[in-house]
This record gives sequence, structure tokens and C-alpha cells, in this order.
Amino acid sequence: HDHKYDPITQQDYYALFAFFNNIDAQPETVGSPRDGLQPPFVSLASTEEKLQLAELDATAKKLEQQFRQLEQQTSESLDEDAKKELQDKVKQAENAWKKAKSTRDNFDRAILKAMVMKERSEVRPTFVMLRGQYDAPGAPVDRNAPAFLPALGNSSEVATRMDLANWMVSPENPLTARVAVNRFWQQFFGTGLVRTSEDLGAQGEVPSHPELLDYLSVSFQESGWDVKALVKSFVMSKTYRQSSKLTPEHLTIDPDNRLLARASRYRLDAEVIRDQILSTSGLLSKKMYGRSVKPPQPAGLWKSVTMTGERYRADAGSEVYRRSLYTFWKRAMPPPQMTILNAPNRDACIARRERTNTPSQALLLLNEEQYLKAARHLAFSVLESSTAADKEKLAQAFETITCQLPDAQEKEILQSLLADLLKQYSDQTDLTDELCEGLEVDASLKPQVAAWTVLVNALYNLDITKNRE
Repeated sequence: HDHKYDPITQQDYYALFAFFNNIDAQPETVGSPRDGLQPPFVSLASTEEKLQLAELDATAKKLEQQFRQLEQQTSESLDEDAKKELQDKVKQAENAWKKAKSTRDNFDRAILKAMVMKERSEVRPTFVMLRGQYDAPGAPVDRNAPAFLPALGNSSEVATRMDLANWMVSPENPLTARVAVNRFWQQFFGTGLVRTSEDLGAQGEVPSHPELLDYLSVSFQESGWDVKALVKSFVMSKTYRQSSKLTPEHLTIDPDNRLLARASRYRLDAEVIRDQILSTSGLLSKKMYGRSVKPPQPAGLWKSVTMTGERYRADAGSEVYRRSLYTFWKRAMPPPQMTILNAPNRDACIARRERTNTPSQALLLLNEEQYLKAARHLAFSVLESSTAADKEKLAQAFETITCQLPDAQEKEILQSLLADLLKQYSDQTDLTDELCEGLEVDASLKPQVAAWTVLVNALYNLDITKNRE
């Protein structure tokens, strides 16, 4: 159907769809031979990588030629004794070639690559699908932009994807910069200038500051779409650097802070909370790129959602401490430590996340295996690296996690908590051993490690740690 509220027709939808209905590839990405890379793709190798790959190619080809020559000599030899001696050399040559080829392939596999879209030489026709049914084509449509927006401007008889890209960033296009600026604003201030960041149409909310949105959008275009410059203008502004302290007057006049009289306060995204905990604890792996990682998860995960009996097998070592960006995602059963903190399940694109407050979120942050290990790692580091008194150690841990020093009241509370924990874990050896499991530490120090682990874990659960203040 045509859009009920905005001037977008079925014709417009399929005219945009036509730009991407001409891919020259199989319907599904296959897992071989390029680890999921479906041709065509481009290599993003550096100059040094290209030179090294060329050397490995030359070595592998040279060894292959030697192997083929020996293989031919063996097949042509009439002397059986000589043939046996040659067969040993053939085997050695074949092994050397395969080893060189494997080295070359492994090196090539580690080079960054990106799939690209290849157009069919003969343009595939596109139709309006009646009632959206894939097997019910109606009237044919040509590639085009929605009729209510500026004209596309074809560079040839048939519009290309480059024409579409140029149209997207054209100064005459009123939407691209506004949508982008609004979503960047949402990332830094919690809520977009247009609250409904997924809908800037007739059913969306009007901008809280329309002139500011206009100014930022035009500046973003004129800067050459410089994202860093845009972000810098946000974070250096007086608006962003305000205190988030809520006064009775603010609560009465502007409870949702749409007038920006104070800094926005909101809970960080699930991935940011996890990465921040791992980073401040010293466990976060800085390795970039590569395959997805499966951190430890509750037992039996996937059991109820897989038809083949596939089981969740967690990775090990430093891999499990990689950034949340690399976490393996199964849409039927996404990582619970992400979804509990309102990460979308990725069934659909989400422009803005919900932010709920539930008991399960507190239980997650207090008890999740990786978070406890992170707390223990930081606790052990504080104990191991400092010979100062407990109050200095407490300040070190507090500042590491919050980027602030504790005030007098916070110091008093932390010192009291530490004393209580030390007494508790000195008395409860079983619980102490459980918290110190797998850690090589003298038995006499275990109560301290356990007490500091729980204290650091408490710091990780402070509002200041998981919220943008």
C-alpha cells in the first residue's frame, strides 16, 4: 500500500528497490571458499602486505613447478629403481609445495577484504509487486528517487547506484544530513533533537530546536560530512558540559529535559557497559578484526532454538575479552547479558533503544561471570601494585572506574564496607575459595582478594559507572 501519512507510494518504494535488484551474485552468501566472502570482493592489503604476498606466491609457484617436473619425470621413467628414488623426491617436493601454499593462503586470509556489489550486464526488470507478493508482478518501474524529494539527476539513460549516492549527499536533499545529525545528537545527548529518530515524517515528533537542527545539518554538509568536526562541536559545547543535577524547578518546567537546561543523564548501552568494565579492569583485548567471538554464556544456551542440536561452545583465553562489537550473535537466542540491558535482538533495524530498569539488570551486573572476573582482576591489580594504605587503594580503584576521586562520605562508606567484607571472607573460607578459584595467590591473601573483588564489583554497579552523568 501507499504510505498512510507520508507522501511515499508503492511506486517510490519499488523504484528505490530497483537500484539493488541487479546484483550479479548467488542469493545466499556461501561459507567457502573465502570464509564467507562471496565474490566479487576487494583486497585492502597494505603495500607491505602486497609485497609479502607476492613473495609467497612466487615461492609457492616455484615449488609447484619443481613438483610437477619431478612428477612428469617419474611418469616418463622406464627404470623401476630410478622411479622409486624419484617417487620419494616427488613426495618431498609435493609436501614442500603444499606447505608453502598453506603459508601463502593463511597469510592471504588474514588480509582485510570487503565484498562489493557487481551489476549484471543486462539490467534485471523491476515491478511493483501486487500486495507485496513476490510472485505477483504488476507494472514495471524504473530506478528513481521518491517523487516528493528533489530529482535524481541521471548520468546515463539508466540511473546508477553512483547517481543514487550523489543524490543522497546532494545539497538539495533535505533529509540525509538532518537524519544523520539527529542520530549523532541522540548518541551524545540520549535523545535526538527530533525524539523519533526513526521517523522524521508527518507522524514523527517536531524538533525541540528546529533552528539548531538546521544549522548543524548545513554545517555538516559544508564541512564535507566531517563526522569528527560534528562530534567536536557537540562535546565542546556548553550544553554538553552542563551538570546533570536535577533541580525542583527543572523537574517542574522540563521533566524530560527537552529544553536542554541541564546535561542529559541516561544509562549507557549494553555493549558500552561491558567494554567499559573490561577496559578499566585491564582485561579488554585490543585485538581488531577477525571472526566473531563466543564469550561464556549460561549452560544450555541455544538448546531450545536449534533444530540440529547445535550447542553453544564458548571461546577461551583473551578472545572472550574482545570488544562487544565482536560478540557472536544468534538472533533466535542473542547474548542475554546484552538483551537484558536492552540491546535489540536484531530482528529489525532499531534507530533508538528502549531503556528500562529491571531487577534482572542489577542481578546481571552483580553476578555475571565475566564481570566478576573483571572485578577480581582489578582488585588483584590494586592489591599487587600498591603498598599504600587501604584508603589510597580505595581511591585508586574508585578513580580507575569512575574517573573521579571519592568524596569524604564515599570514602567513609567504602572503608566501612571493606572492613565488613574482610571479616566476612576471613570467616567464610568456602566462599572465599570460590571467589579466588583459578587465581594463584597465597592462602593468607585470599580473604583480601575476595573482599576487594566484591568491593570493586560494587563500584562497577554504581550509577556513575553505568550512566552518562
